[in-house]
Amino acid sequence: MSAATPAPDPLATAGQRLDQWLWFTRLAKSRTLAQALIERNKIRVNRVKVNKPSLWLKPGDVVTLTLGPIVRVVEVVSIGVRRGPAPEAARLFRELTPAPDRTTSSRPDARQAGPSNGSPDPPVVIHGVRPSGAGRPTKRERRATERLKDPFKQS
Repeated sequence: MSAATPAPDPLATAGQRLDQWLWFTRLAKSRTLAQALIERNKIRVNRVKVNKPSLWLKPGDVVTLTLGPIVRVVEVVSIGVRRGPAPEAARLFRELTPAPDRTTSSRPDARQAGPSNGSPDPPVVIHGVRPSGAGRPTKRERRATERLKDPFKQS
């Protein structure tokens, strides 16, 4: 009889590639996008910038993601086995990002926004920037945008 080699302890080798873990947790839509985030230095693990998707993550590691103006901090709770539904993916990490402060508003108070005679000021149009919730652009705004895109076009 030959001596059988003992099976490796799964808890001792528990870990997963960073790009695969980001995909399993649904923090990235695909592994390719996860790799692109990592290579553009948008990911930190335990406060250290990472540029290799093959970094081995373990439970307890803290991952910081910079996605545009949003910064998310999550702690690895467990490694994933598959890319399952969102509730299953949410159990793989614990959110450490502080909640946004809802006590202060970035919008000015409506009573202070207009002039004292009660008539509202027309909105200030800054070309190329539309305020959130402004709806569809007017014909005048569309024409201004077209002029910006191609100033030599005859209308």
